[in-house]
Amino acid sequence: MSNIEKYAFNNIKTSSTVERIVDNLLALIKERSLKVGDKLPPERQLCEIIGVSRPILREALKALQVMSIIDIRQGSGAYIKSLEPEDMVEHLDIVFHLDSSLYADLYDARRILESAIARMAVKNISDEQLAAIEENIRQAEAAIDDEQLFFRKDLELHEMIMKAAGNRIIPVFMQSVNKLALMIRKKSNAMPNIRKNTIQDHEIILKALKTRDAEAAAAAMADHISNVEKAFLGMGGYEE
Repeated sequence: MSNIEKYAFNNIKTSSTVERIVDNLLALIKERSLKVGDKLPPERQLCEIIGVSRPILREALKALQVMSIIDIRQGSGAYIKSLEPEDMVEHLDIVFHLDSSLYADLYDARRILESAIARMAVKNISDEQLAAIEENIRQAEAAIDDEQLFFRKDLELHEMIMKAAGNRIIPVFMQSVNKLALMIRKKSNAMPNIRKNTIQDHEIILKALKTRDAEAAAAAMADHISNVEKAFLGMGGYEE
């Protein structure tokens, strides 16, 4: 029996929907039963294994193709495509569905990098930059019910602190991290309780920057990212 047959497909009932077929194909990839470059079995075989009609299977395969999970080659078959996160930014929902540990990895990356950035900013930040950050927080507070505007202000604040750090190489690293984290940040920003507490966290970060306390600034930034992570993942972070 093949890996396909050994996996969860044999538990799917004949009434399976396209969504369930997609979910189980994704589960196969996640468990590495199917790897990048592997060819899916022929449609007829998949239909027999899953117990669905060919039209339903084709809808599922089309969905996977749109999500860049598979590559359907005319006359050859369907093949697993690259699932590297940096190659699939426009389909990050699928990437994170495949490997939920990426959430923790991204928050860890932000915590490490942005804490260091905040520590560096303490040494270089100007009074004008501090004033701009304070004004940003006031604008975000006024826009707390405007999800899109608040999101822009949140990104802007972190960009300001990064600029104040004065390091020309760090933005290169942060560009990749921020690109990958954009989908998660949009989702977390949609939660009103996170927006409310983000303002409080930003105030604490600003206070540390004003007092030129590098360790406090780094700790405040780390706490802020941890708070958002806990709230987003439902692990007892911010309360409503």
